[in-house]
Parts: sequence; structure tokens; C-alpha cells
Amino acid sequence: MNNEAAVLRYLQAIAEGATGDRLAAFFTPDAVQVELPNRLNPDGGRSDLPTLLRRAEQGQALLRAQRYDVLNVVADGDRLAVEADWSATLAAPVGALAAGSVMRAHFAMFFEMRDGLIQRQRNYDCFEPW
Repeated sequence: MNNEAAVLRYLQAIAEGATGDRLAAFFTPDAVQVELPNRLNPDGGRSDLPTLLRRAEQGQALLRAQRYDVLNVVADGDRLAVEADWSATLAAPVGALAAGSVMRAHFAMFFEMRDGLIQRQRNYDCFEPW
């Protein structure tokens, strides 16, 4: 499978609520995910694979459903840039949004791949006002 197909499968798996081994299968053991500061996570964050998997489990309590609409993918060898619109139905309130509300964001995600797996991911998440 090529890198673009792997990343698109990863985003679909996240939208389907993948956690644990199903999610870990997309990453190298030494993977790092960096989230730049944003409205939902003002300090940003850096996650190794165990932290990333734990955060995915925690996200299940916050989101009832989520969706990625991929707008653009630019690939250069083992590096990919993905632009996507994201929406999620909340299972719990966030800020002024009640449970059941839809949260929306625009994502720029940059991936570095190794052997068809994600070794590094950087997210620039721009949330719509709530």
C-alpha cells in the first residue's frame, strides 16, 4: 500500500473510533504526534505511541461520531501534507457546545512515513468558534 492510501485509511479508522491495536497498526513503535496549540488544546502537545493511544481512548468519551473530509493531499516520497475539514458530534459538552452539538475544524496534517507507517504527525488544527 502506498503512503497516501495508508494515511487515508488511518483517517477513516479514526473516524470509525479505532483505538488500541487497531490504531497502533498505523504507526511505527517510535512514532511521535505533535499537536500545535489550538482552541481545544491551548498548550498543544507531544505524544509518543502509548500516549497517543491513551488519548484516543479518552476521545471516545468526548465524541459520539466524527468525520474527516479530505480536501487535498500532497505527497513527496515519505512526506505527506493533508488538508481536511473535520466535524464531530459531541457526547459531552465542550465550552458553550452541549452534548449532541457538532464541533467543526479545519486541519492541516503533516506526516512522515517509514515503511508505510506513520513515524511522525504534526497537526495544525483550526476550530470554528463555539
